Amino acid sequence: MVYSFCRFLSFLILKLFFHIEVKGRENIPTKGGFIVASNHVSFMDPIAVGVASPRALNYMARHDLFCNPLFGWLIAHCNSFPVKRNSADFSALREAIRRVKSGGGLAIFPEGSRKANGASLEPQAGIGFLASKLNVPVVPAFVKGTEIALPRGKNKLKAAKISVNFGEKIHIERGRSYQDITATIMSSIKKLSD
Repeated sequence: MVYSFCRFLSFLILKLFFHIEVKGRENIPTKGGFIVASNHVSFMDPIAVGVASPRALNYMARHDLFCNPLFGWLIAHCNSFPVKRNSADFSALREAIRRVKSGGGLAIFPEGSRKANGASLEPQAGIGFLASKLNVPVVPAFVKGTEIALPRGKNKLKAAKISVNFGEKIHIERGRSYQDITATIMSSIKKLSD
């Protein structure tokens, strides 16, 4: 209920003020578990990807975002769960696996943090691990415009056109290394930026 309301409100805001444009929505599986792997340039990225996806998504969110009781309650009711960054957070990985195996979608941002001034960040190994263990389709996504609408380090919104482009599903073959899987996913995300 909270997720649906917040998604609808976010859709109205992104449509009216940021003229959000979505491509490749048909690449999101109509049933079963899946992963959406996206670039990350702004706090607005999870909202934009969630609005663009025709199916509800689950999110790994930085654990300290749950420290504020009100905000923590809100994001928990919007399908988010905490993850400790820069560590092997096995409880978060188990929760991600549980949600996807239950038929849900998981939005993940392999770079782990927002990029500053467009600089590339080393992707986290977790995406390769999850894609290998879950054996579900991975949908690459590229978000553009959020870095202008809400740049890193800023707390005021600026007018900008936002777009979300979902690429073709990637099916991960068994036996590949996590690093190789991660590289394939990151390459697919990068291709969507062209």
